[in-house]
Amino acid sequence: MSSPGEFYKSLPPISKAYGTACLVATAVYQLGLYNPVHIALLYERVFFRFQVWRLFTNFFFLGPFSINFGIRLLMIVRYGVQLEKGPFDRRTADFLWMMIFGAFALLVLSAIPFFWTPFLAISLVFMLLYVWSREFPNAQINLYGLVALKAFYLPWAMLALDVIFGSALMPDLLGIIAGHLYYFLTVLHPLAGGKNILKTPMWT
Repeated sequence: MSSPGEFYKSLPPISKAYGTACLVATAVYQLGLYNPVHIALLYERVFFRFQVWRLFTNFFFLGPFSINFGIRLLMIVRYGVQLEKGPFDRRTADFLWMMIFGAFALLVLSAIPFFWTPFLAISLVFMLLYVWSREFPNAQINLYGLVALKAFYLPWAMLALDVIFGSALMPDLLGIIAGHLYYFLTVLHPLAGGKNILKTPMWT
């Protein structure tokens, strides 16, 4: 069995960097070193006070240390890593582009008052879950030891559980919308004869 250090080193770069950033953001918050309101997505402060960092920082706060925080972090470790080591193996730039597109889509959606949410980290993680569920639709999942289901249905099952346990619905829903938009543009539309209009740009 590998040590925690060896396991951490084995993680692919994008999932490792994002998961680490989310963990650090919550740890620093728990130490009382900042107030999350200063990194929240508040569009009036972005546009009228030029606090543009909010467009980025809101994607790293998964909430305080809690069971829900742990579940979201584990989703990055499991589903993000499986994507990066599976369909996106040797395609780090494509995986990063997917996350950038997802973040941009979530920012646009959240600009609509009905969809607005102050932190989009949960939504971005849920997008990873949704894309994973489409890439591995027939994988068998045992949800908390309660029910077995195919991976295709996992995002909807997680959304339903969040509703049952009183968590906010909108972050999950936004992640599903962004994830489906990405999957449609890069997989479903090209399979139907359309052009992939979301090709990863040349980074060099």
